[in-house]
Amino acid sequence: MDHGDMDMDMGGPACKISMLWNWYTIDACFLTSSWHINSHGAFAATCIGVVLMVVALEALRRLGKEYDEHIQRDFAARVALIANGGVAPAVAVAVASTSSGGGVAVCPAAGGGGGGGAGAEALTPQTVTFRASPLQQLVRSVIHAATFGLAYIVMLLAMYYNGYIIICILIGALLGKFLCDWMTRTVVIGGVENGVVKGGNTATGIEEPSICCG
Repeated sequence: MDHGDMDMDMGGPACKISMLWNWYTIDACFLTSSWHINSHGAFAATCIGVVLMVVALEALRRLGKEYDEHIQRDFAARVALIANGGVAPAVAVAVASTSSGGGVAVCPAAGGGGGGGAGAEALTPQTVTFRASPLQQLVRSVIHAATFGLAYIVMLLAMYYNGYIIICILIGALLGKFLCDWMTRTVVIGGVENGVVKGGNTATGIEEPSICCG
């Protein structure tokens, strides 16, 4: 080792590995001895592969978010259907349990017990709890594991301190954000009261940093 550099001879041309910033191309090695760059074309293919890997990471992160939002929207739609149909809590649990999604439990809020007529029952606050089904939780776990593993591979590639590879990681993050995390905004108009439009807005997007760093 010389100033953070080391050459690893595996019976052929030595692998150039450095623990300091470097611009190695030919004879650079990444992750395994078989990932040994022996031509400029191979290094160009490595750079393209790293860019696509980071784009795939951003796509997986978006997929996880979208899947969570999908099952939440499905749950909210079922709750709204139950609420608008005026189904009693006991019937609501029975209806929800027959659906293909996760389980739903509807319970009176604290202090909401008692009450006599139908009007009092309609005004009783309710809490609704959703629990993902085993299949939904398995899908969520598989997406998370794939994202986690790919993020650590990207992190290990960055730890080779190769300037070209780090630039490719940044380019992949840029393209991944642009292609996979296009921000959308939904404006909800709740009606007009005293000439003023009531409403709100929500924005969707992935705000946290890369999973390997945040």
